[in-house]
Amino acid sequence: MLERDEDILHAAEEWKKAGHGVAIATVVETWGSAPRPAGSNLVINDEGTFLGSVSGGCVEGAVVTEALDIIESGKPKLLEFGVADETAFNVGLSCGGTIRVFVEKVA
Repeated sequence: MLERDEDILHAAEEWKKAGHGVAIATVVETWGSAPRPAGSNLVINDEGTFLGSVSGGCVEGAVVTEALDIIESGKPKLLEFGVADETAFNVGLSCGGTIRVFVEKVA
């Protein structure tokens, strides 16, 4: 079961209070099949701990990796992930689609 938005934001707040760098990733756009709708969030701290979901499969790992760089640089980034129907299952997606995920450091 996925955590509620309030839980995700509470975790971000608690990590910041504890002195961690924190980033938040938000699904801003989807086309075709997407496991999580626009507005879905994933929060990541500077130790690579995360809560929430923006997609599942290998996409989440890629977002966490990018978020660690964004925490360090402070520069937000728009990520795009897409996959054809015939290869979607191999990367952990149910079928073909594209998602855009905006990742930014929490100030």
